[in-house]
Amino acid sequence: MSEKEIIFVIEESIDGGYEAKALGYSIFAQGDDIEDLKLQIRDAVKCHFEPTEVPKVIRLHWIREEVIPA
Repeated sequence: MSEKEIIFVIEESIDGGYEAKALGYSIFAQGDDIEDLKLQIRDAVKCHFEPTEVPKVIRLHWIREEVIPA
């Protein structure tokens, strides 16, 4: 039986684009933009799990760091 969902933490990459890491799994993805990242995440999830074990929902948790002057 498959998990209901998998959660990815998303951050902007230092080199540009975005990086994603799954919580609890060794699944990583990168994308040039948000749409590309979503495609890469879906592909990585499908490659990691057997067809009957693929989670039904992929949840994206965005982390945004911002620096402001004091």
